[in-house]
Amino acid sequence: MKMMASRNSLWVLLFIVIFLVSFTVFRNPPELWVTFKLPVSFNRWNSVMNSSCPTVPLNPPVSPKETELRVKEVLEKLDKQIPPRPFPHLNTTTSATHSIATILKPRDKYCVGDQLHVLLEARDYLGRRKEYGGDFLRTRMSSPAQKAGASGKVTDFNNGTYLISFTLFWEGQVSLSVLLIHPSEGVSALWRARNQGYDRVTFTGQFVNGASQVHTECALILNSSVKLCQYLDAQDQEAFYCVKPPDVPCAALTHMHSKNKDVSYLSQQEKSLFVRSNIGVEIMGKSNVISVSKCNTAPMKEKCKFGMASVTPSGYVWKNTWNPASCSLAPIKIKDCLRGKFIHLMGDSTLRQWMDYFKSIVNTLRSVDLHEIGKLKHQLAVDLDEKINIQWQKHGYPLIGSLVYSVKEIENIARIIDRTGGEKNTVIVISLGQHFRPFPIDVFIRRAVNVHRALQRLLLRSPDTMVVLKTENIRELSSDVERFSDFHGYTQYLALKDIFQDLNVGVIDAWDMTIAYGTNNVHPPQHVVGSQIDIFLNYIC
Repeated sequence: MKMMASRNSLWVLLFIVIFLVSFTVFRNPPELWVTFKLPVSFNRWNSVMNSSCPTVPLNPPVSPKETELRVKEVLEKLDKQIPPRPFPHLNTTTSATHSIATILKPRDKYCVGDQLHVLLEARDYLGRRKEYGGDFLRTRMSSPAQKAGASGKVTDFNNGTYLISFTLFWEGQVSLSVLLIHPSEGVSALWRARNQGYDRVTFTGQFVNGASQVHTECALILNSSVKLCQYLDAQDQEAFYCVKPPDVPCAALTHMHSKNKDVSYLSQQEKSLFVRSNIGVEIMGKSNVISVSKCNTAPMKEKCKFGMASVTPSGYVWKNTWNPASCSLAPIKIKDCLRGKFIHLMGDSTLRQWMDYFKSIVNTLRSVDLHEIGKLKHQLAVDLDEKINIQWQKHGYPLIGSLVYSVKEIENIARIIDRTGGEKNTVIVISLGQHFRPFPIDVFIRRAVNVHRALQRLLLRSPDTMVVLKTENIRELSSDVERFSDFHGYTQYLALKDIFQDLNVGVIDAWDMTIAYGTNNVHPPQHVVGSQIDIFLNYIC
């Protein structure tokens, strides 16, 4: 009996202890976590959840109204640069063969470092001078034997005349090129058509239903009366939709692929502007070669470093190697530079090329199998001895690809940035653009604005974190123009420069670089990717 009484007393005592501990926990959870030295994240989470004292959320939400005002502001700036240009007939549009390009103050010999100017007078197919600007031009100088190239700078006087300025970076025989990519009337038509619809690309979502699969239509916007699954980024209010399969939960979406839809917002007359023979037509003619000599010693340039102001053109190619215009690239041992660093690449397949380059050059990097499939799978490569961690992750919807890719882990870049602690050895590289071209540009602007704000938050809490922005590459001239024209990429390039101008980020001007290289390929060859990475290494080391 004494044994039983003693055991009962112990149970009562244990119950009292549990009650007191529980009471203390619920009254002062943060203090108790500190006492027990539990992880900081738990302490922070409980502090936020505790309603007994005022708290500040980790990521204060930006009002949707504020975001939309910024989107509208950027969009209005672009709108002003692309006024409507209706045309009654093809003959009234800009003609490359009838337009006249004249070298101003021509000389027999030029010196390295000189500025050469070309005056372009745009004319239509009837030989009449155009009275307005807006033609989409691509200007480049090159010396194929030296594997050299650089872009030119275009000034549009909005009256049918343009001033094209070339900086003569190297000696030798130099060819000048002025291509009419699209006449101003075509530019206006592409701009109007782009912002009219979301359905030039259609997505198919794959849902798992037990041992079988169900496929339904998905899109950024779905005009459907049936029940939809909404995949919402709650903080930034960006959404993607799929038709909900019967008796299958929305969370069962696992994979996605896309295809081009037979939809166009261009009239038949407008389409005639975009036949291949009318795209990228040379204006300069045969008198386009000049001779450049090395007259003076070139001034010394400082080493390229993070945060330097950008110039136009940003540099030139010589013997397939990139040379920045305003600074010099120092030779850097890639492994020494990457030692101890966490490199997070976020974006499209043009940035995945960086991942492939790192793995091909640093032979001690080992790929980690993250058990995903497809070309858009999350990639991780590490060198444990040197403490190098490099990963590539695709950006959120829209992602265009005829091959099936996993969306189990898909999320917008802004959310990944918000989860990043950041410090001096953390480097974030971002590239957005190619997958947004077929959709109204407000989709791209909104995404860029939200990424910009996430980076602002990151740099507030971790100012030592390094952020690098890679702009878009130019792509094939023969690409489906209404969906993928470089004009769409150029407007995004301008928007990105506007949105990120106030942030202390390093910029790799891939747009200008790929024009200089003359690649015309969305996935440029390895030596071009290597040149982009040379700039990156000079920024971070």
